[in-house]
Amino acid sequence: MLYIVLVLVLAALALLVTALITASSLWAWVSIGLSVLAGLILLVDWLRRRNRAEPGGAEPAVEDAGAGEKAAEVEDFDAEQTALLPSRGELGNPADVPEPVIEAAPEAESETAPAPQSAEAAADTSTETATSAKAETATANAATAETAATATAAAAEKAPPVRETPPAEEDTSAEDLAVVKELEDEVVVVDEHPRYHLVDCPWLSGRDTIPIGVGEARQLGFTPCARCGPDAVLAAAHR
Repeated sequence: MLYIVLVLVLAALALLVTALITASSLWAWVSIGLSVLAGLILLVDWLRRRNRAEPGGAEPAVEDAGAGEKAAEVEDFDAEQTALLPSRGELGNPADVPEPVIEAAPEAESETAPAPQSAEAAADTSTETATSAKAETATANAATAETAATATAAAAEKAPPVRETPPAEEDTSAEDLAVVKELEDEVVVVDEHPRYHLVDCPWLSGRDTIPIGVGEARQLGFTPCARCGPDAVLAAAHR
């Protein structure tokens, strides 16, 4: 309600200023009307507040009556509690009151509680633990060694024999090569193998050989064996 009055007063003030600026009586009369309306609203609001305040005078009396009733109820309750209590002579002899029975603590817990280990028992336990750890380590090492041996044996079985491996080519020097080209000394070759060998070459054991001159072998594209070294042996023999 007060907000409405405030708005009306501000509007009346604005219209009054407008009337003074424009010299128009119409805005002045409108400003007066708004001011009167604001005064009527204030009057109505004051009357409503007054009517609300008059019936409130009976509330304190009602509250006092309620407080008196509560006090009476408390007094009645105290009287009942006092009546229920025995008199001084009726309390009886304190010696007649039975003593409370104290139950014995169960002995099961004390029986099941583990006894503290002695120093010797702890030492024995640590020794046994260390021995077990050593035994486990030794077992693991043995298993590892056995696995390595098995892997080595398997690799050896899978690897081709040394005899089956073709020999490498001899690294012949230029001087030895010049001497060997002119020689007709006999060397041997193996079918489908690119090397020529001396007769006593260990790689030829058990193989069928074909004798041929070293110069001819060179012309046919054969190369010297790195195991027996035919070029070096023949060149040294003819120097």
